[in-house]
Amino acid sequence: MKLERDADGDYVLDPALLTQRLSVPEDELRHLMRLGQVTSVVEAGEGDDAGRQRLSVRCGDMVWRAVVDAQLNVLSEESFDLRYRRWRSPG
Repeated sequence: MKLERDADGDYVLDPALLTQRLSVPEDELRHLMRLGQVTSVVEAGEGDDAGRQRLSVRCGDMVWRAVVDAQLNVLSEESFDLRYRRWRSPG
């Protein structure tokens, strides 16, 4: 899968992709976006991950996360529900 960027350099994600990955109907996703309840973060890779970025999109308890290379190819992705994911501290 390959993503796109707009003229400002922001990622442009197909709503159909997000509805599938976040398990949210498209009309509900658009509604939640208008309400500001869909958030996203882009993190730049460092060290061995330089040139890559990690995108995270959260809608309620659902998260879609992808690692993207400099050519906008999705190298890996995952979707998960925060209610059922167990977090462990390092060490």
